[in-house]
Amino acid sequence: MQETVQEPAGPSPAVRAWRAVRDYVRAAPGTYCWLLLLAFTSFVVARIDPANLDWFLAKRSTNIDQLREHPVHALLASAIWTEQSAFLFYFVIFNIFHVPVERWLGTWRWLTVALTAHVLATFVSEGIVAWGVDAGRLPENLANTVDVGVSYALAGVEGVLTYRFAGRWRWLYGGGLLFFYLLPLITSHTFTDLGHFCSVLIGLSFYRFARGRPTWDPLAAWRSRPWRRAG
Repeated sequence: MQETVQEPAGPSPAVRAWRAVRDYVRAAPGTYCWLLLLAFTSFVVARIDPANLDWFLAKRSTNIDQLREHPVHALLASAIWTEQSAFLFYFVIFNIFHVPVERWLGTWRWLTVALTAHVLATFVSEGIVAWGVDAGRLPENLANTVDVGVSYALAGVEGVLTYRFAGRWRWLYGGGLLFFYLLPLITSHTFTDLGHFCSVLIGLSFYRFARGRPTWDPLAAWRSRPWRRAG
Protein backbone atom coordinates (compact mmCIF):
# COMPACT_ATOMS: atom_id res chain seq x y z
CA MET A 1 0.00 0.00 0.00
CA GLN A 2 1.47 3.29 -1.10
CA GLU A 3 1.66 5.90 1.59
CA THR A 4 0.48 9.41 0.78
CA VAL A 5 3.02 12.07 1.58
CA GLN A 6 1.28 15.03 3.13
CA GLU A 7 2.76 18.36 2.17
CA PRO A 8 3.42 20.72 5.07
CA ALA A 9 0.73 23.33 5.56
CA GLY A 10 1.58 26.89 4.55
CA PRO A 11 1.44 29.89 6.86
CA SER A 12 -1.92 30.69 8.40
CA PRO A 13 -3.93 33.68 7.11
CA ALA A 14 -3.00 35.63 10.24
CA VAL A 15 0.72 35.02 9.64
CA ARG A 16 0.41 35.99 5.97
CA ALA A 17 -1.44 39.18 6.93
CA TRP A 18 1.20 40.06 9.52
CA ARG A 19 4.00 39.53 6.99
CA ALA A 20 2.20 41.68 4.41
CA VAL A 21 1.78 44.53 6.92
CA ARG A 22 5.39 44.17 8.07
CA ASP A 23 6.72 44.33 4.50
CA TYR A 24 4.49 47.31 3.71
CA VAL A 25 5.78 49.25 6.71
CA ARG A 26 9.40 48.32 5.98
CA ALA A 27 9.07 49.81 2.49
CA ALA A 28 8.38 53.26 3.98
CA PRO A 29 10.26 53.39 7.32
CA GLY A 30 10.55 57.18 7.42
CA THR A 31 6.82 57.73 7.08
CA TYR A 32 5.98 55.29 9.85
CA CYS A 33 8.61 56.69 12.21
CA TRP A 34 7.02 60.10 11.64
CA LEU A 35 3.57 58.65 12.29
CA LEU A 36 4.86 57.09 15.50
CA LEU A 37 5.97 60.52 16.70
CA LEU A 38 2.62 62.00 15.70
CA ALA A 39 0.84 59.27 17.64
CA PHE A 40 2.76 60.27 20.76
CA THR A 41 2.26 64.02 20.33
CA SER A 42 -1.43 63.56 19.51
CA PHE A 43 -1.77 61.60 22.74
CA VAL A 44 -0.15 64.48 24.64
CA VAL A 45 -2.24 67.18 22.94
CA ALA A 46 -5.44 65.30 23.76
CA ARG A 47 -4.57 65.43 27.46
CA ILE A 48 -3.47 69.05 27.78
CA ASP A 49 -5.88 71.50 29.38
CA PRO A 50 -7.41 73.51 26.48
CA ALA A 51 -6.71 76.70 28.44
CA ASN A 52 -2.96 75.96 28.26
CA LEU A 53 -2.81 74.38 24.81
CA ASP A 54 -2.08 77.56 22.83
CA TRP A 55 0.77 78.51 25.17
CA PHE A 56 2.20 74.98 24.99
CA LEU A 57 2.09 74.83 21.18
CA ALA A 58 3.33 78.40 20.72
CA LYS A 59 6.61 77.31 22.33
CA ARG A 60 6.91 74.59 19.68
CA SER A 61 5.81 76.70 16.73
CA THR A 62 7.60 78.21 13.79
CA ASN A 63 6.36 81.68 14.69
CA ILE A 64 8.60 84.74 14.50
CA ASP A 65 9.61 84.72 18.16
CA GLN A 66 10.64 81.07 18.17
CA LEU A 67 12.44 81.29 14.82
CA ARG A 68 14.49 84.23 16.08
CA GLU A 69 15.37 82.61 19.41
CA HIS A 70 15.46 78.85 18.66
CA PRO A 71 15.28 78.33 14.88
CA VAL A 72 16.42 74.69 14.72
CA HIS A 73 14.25 73.60 17.63
CA ALA A 74 11.24 75.46 16.20
CA LEU A 75 11.59 73.87 12.76
CA LEU A 76 11.99 70.35 14.13
CA ALA A 77 9.36 70.58 16.87
CA SER A 78 6.71 72.12 14.66
CA ALA A 79 6.92 69.13 12.28
CA ILE A 80 5.77 66.65 14.94
CA TRP A 81 3.11 68.65 16.79
CA THR A 82 -0.42 69.43 15.61
CA GLU A 83 -3.05 71.80 16.94
CA GLN A 84 -5.63 69.04 17.32
CA SER A 85 -5.45 65.38 18.26
CA ALA A 86 -6.43 63.82 14.92
CA PHE A 87 -3.99 60.97 14.49
CA LEU A 88 -6.37 58.82 12.44
CA PHE A 89 -6.69 61.60 9.86
CA TYR A 90 -2.91 61.93 9.56
CA PHE A 91 -2.51 58.16 9.38
CA VAL A 92 -4.81 58.05 6.34
CA ILE A 93 -3.24 61.08 4.66
CA PHE A 94 0.31 59.84 5.20
CA ASN A 95 -0.59 56.49 3.65
CA ILE A 96 -2.17 58.19 0.65
CA PHE A 97 0.73 60.56 -0.10
CA HIS A 98 3.88 60.02 1.96
CA VAL A 99 4.03 56.23 1.67
CA PRO A 100 3.79 56.10 -2.16
CA VAL A 101 6.41 58.85 -2.54
CA GLU A 102 8.85 57.23 -0.11
CA ARG A 103 8.46 53.86 -1.82
CA TRP A 104 8.87 55.50 -5.22
CA LEU A 105 11.78 57.90 -4.56
CA GLY A 106 13.47 56.17 -1.64
CA THR A 107 13.62 57.33 1.96
CA TRP A 108 16.36 59.93 1.64
CA ARG A 109 14.92 61.65 -1.43
CA TRP A 110 11.44 61.64 0.08
CA LEU A 111 12.79 63.13 3.30
CA THR A 112 14.74 65.78 1.38
CA VAL A 113 11.58 66.92 -0.41
CA ALA A 114 9.49 66.95 2.76
CA LEU A 115 12.03 68.82 4.91
CA THR A 116 12.92 71.30 2.17
CA ALA A 117 9.26 72.19 1.69
CA HIS A 118 8.75 72.45 5.45
CA VAL A 119 11.75 74.72 6.00
CA LEU A 120 11.60 76.97 2.93
CA ALA A 121 7.83 77.47 3.04
CA THR A 122 8.12 78.37 6.71
CA PHE A 123 10.78 80.98 6.01
CA VAL A 124 8.77 82.48 3.15
CA SER A 125 5.47 82.67 5.01
CA GLU A 126 6.94 83.81 8.33
CA GLY A 127 9.21 86.24 6.52
CA ILE A 128 6.13 87.94 5.08
CA VAL A 129 4.58 88.02 8.55
CA ALA A 130 7.77 89.49 10.08
CA TRP A 131 7.84 92.19 7.41
CA GLY A 132 4.17 93.00 8.01
CA VAL A 133 4.58 93.19 11.79
CA ASP A 134 7.71 95.36 11.56
CA ALA A 135 5.99 97.66 9.07
CA GLY A 136 2.90 97.96 11.24
CA ARG A 137 0.68 96.34 8.62
CA LEU A 138 -0.03 93.24 10.71
CA PRO A 139 -0.89 92.88 14.42
CA GLU A 140 2.06 92.28 16.72
CA ASN A 141 0.51 89.18 18.30
CA LEU A 142 1.19 87.29 15.06
CA ALA A 143 4.83 87.13 16.16
CA ASN A 144 3.86 84.55 18.78
CA THR A 145 1.01 82.76 17.05
CA VAL A 146 0.59 78.98 16.96
CA ASP A 147 2.06 77.59 13.75
CA VAL A 148 2.63 73.85 14.01
CA GLY A 149 1.80 70.89 11.82
CA VAL A 150 2.88 68.68 8.98
CA SER A 151 0.99 70.43 6.19
CA TYR A 152 3.93 72.19 4.50
CA ALA A 153 5.89 68.95 4.22
CA LEU A 154 2.74 67.18 3.04
CA ALA A 155 2.09 69.77 0.32
CA GLY A 156 5.67 69.45 -0.90
CA VAL A 157 5.36 65.68 -1.13
CA GLU A 158 2.04 66.06 -2.93
CA GLY A 159 3.82 68.34 -5.39
CA VAL A 160 6.60 65.91 -6.29
CA LEU A 161 4.03 63.11 -6.56
CA THR A 162 2.86 64.82 -9.75
CA TYR A 163 5.75 63.18 -11.60
CA ARG A 164 4.59 59.72 -10.53
CA PHE A 165 1.71 59.98 -12.98
CA ALA A 166 2.06 59.32 -16.69
CA GLY A 167 0.64 61.24 -19.63
CA ARG A 168 -2.50 63.29 -19.15
CA TRP A 169 -2.86 62.06 -15.58
CA ARG A 170 0.17 64.15 -14.63
CA TRP A 171 -1.49 67.29 -15.93
CA LEU A 172 -4.82 66.45 -14.30
CA TYR A 173 -3.28 65.75 -10.90
CA GLY A 174 -0.80 68.64 -11.03
CA GLY A 175 -3.36 71.14 -12.25
CA GLY A 176 -5.90 70.03 -9.66
CA LEU A 177 -3.29 70.26 -6.91
CA LEU A 178 -2.28 73.80 -7.88
CA PHE A 179 -5.92 74.88 -8.03
CA PHE A 180 -6.62 73.27 -4.64
CA TYR A 181 -3.89 75.31 -2.95
CA LEU A 182 -4.16 78.48 -5.05
CA LEU A 183 -7.87 79.05 -4.42
CA PRO A 184 -7.60 79.61 -0.64
CA LEU A 185 -4.55 81.81 -1.19
CA ILE A 186 -6.62 84.05 -3.46
CA THR A 187 -9.74 84.07 -1.32
CA SER A 188 -8.28 84.09 2.21
CA HIS A 189 -4.61 85.03 1.62
CA THR A 190 -3.39 83.96 5.05
CA PHE A 191 0.29 83.25 5.69
CA THR A 192 -0.46 79.52 5.97
CA ASP A 193 -2.16 79.56 2.56
CA LEU A 194 0.98 81.17 1.16
CA GLY A 195 3.12 78.52 2.84
CA HIS A 196 1.04 75.69 1.39
CA PHE A 197 1.20 77.06 -2.13
CA CYS A 198 4.96 77.61 -1.85
CA SER A 199 5.35 74.05 -0.61
CA VAL A 200 3.63 72.66 -3.69
CA LEU A 201 5.92 74.70 -5.94
CA ILE A 202 8.94 73.45 -3.99
CA GLY A 203 7.78 69.87 -4.46
CA LEU A 204 7.35 70.46 -8.19
CA SER A 205 10.91 71.82 -8.36
CA PHE A 206 12.29 68.36 -7.49
CA TYR A 207 11.74 67.00 -10.99
CA ARG A 208 15.32 65.70 -11.10
CA PHE A 209 14.52 63.34 -8.23
CA ALA A 210 11.79 61.78 -10.36
CA ARG A 211 13.80 61.37 -13.56
CA GLY A 212 14.23 57.72 -14.46
CA ARG A 213 11.70 56.61 -11.85
CA PRO A 214 8.71 54.52 -12.96
CA THR A 215 5.48 56.33 -13.77
CA TRP A 216 1.92 55.17 -13.29
CA ASP A 217 -1.11 55.33 -15.57
CA PRO A 218 -4.21 54.58 -13.43
CA LEU A 219 -6.37 53.63 -16.44
CA ALA A 220 -3.76 51.29 -17.90
CA ALA A 221 -3.22 49.73 -14.48
CA TRP A 222 -6.96 49.13 -14.13
CA ARG A 223 -7.21 47.54 -17.56
CA SER A 224 -4.35 45.16 -16.79
CA ARG A 225 -5.94 43.75 -13.63
CA PRO A 226 -6.01 39.91 -13.67
CA TRP A 227 -9.76 39.69 -13.08
CA ARG A 228 -10.41 41.95 -16.08
CA ARG A 229 -8.26 39.75 -18.34
CA ALA A 230 -10.09 36.67 -17.08
CA GLY A 231 -13.42 38.22 -18.07
